[in-house]
Amino acid sequence: MSPQNSLPPAGLPDKGNAKYALLALLMVAGIGGLFFWRSSQNKPAPAKPLPPVAMPSASVNPKLDDIPMPPPADEVEEQPQPKTVKYAGGPASTGCDGTCKGTSSTDLEQALMVRASQARRCYNQGLAQDSTLKGHVTVAVRIGPTGNMCSSAVAANDMGSPGVANCAANVFRNAQAYPAPHGGCVDAKVPLAFVPAGSQ
Repeated sequence: MSPQNSLPPAGLPDKGNAKYALLALLMVAGIGGLFFWRSSQNKPAPAKPLPPVAMPSASVNPKLDDIPMPPPADEVEEQPQPKTVKYAGGPASTGCDGTCKGTSSTDLEQALMVRASQARRCYNQGLAQDSTLKGHVTVAVRIGPTGNMCSSAVAANDMGSPGVANCAANVFRNAQAYPAPHGGCVDAKVPLAFVPAGSQ
């Protein structure tokens, strides 16, 4: 027979290891308690209503209170008026004054017809608002001796839409230059018939 070994077999705890087991058990309980405490702290607290904020009724900036009110209108000093300069020759003549005795050229008549066709967009805009809109507008234009636009105005309007008529007059007015008439300025009346497309 072999002599007996006094050492315990490997892996078996020795006497006095109970204190280590108790210490491990306390550590696990401590970690569990800490975890429980932290998770209970993360719960959102019920929202408290905010107290109402009172707006100050007085001026916040005391410097603004020291600014005096402006003087009444009758106490304002009169400012000197700038001097106007008059030229000896007077304003440059555009040929639009007085009576026009010129005659329109073929080019001028064609340019007025182009503007008349462009005025159709004014009617189309009005027709979008009122589908029963139709009638006649006459635009009176004055063209200067060099082809400059002197004036454009509504001479007649039987359609009951001043917006369409004024828009049509503006189409002629917005063209600043036309072909020059013969023999001075010329007055022309351009008739415009506005009816819905397809019913002409």
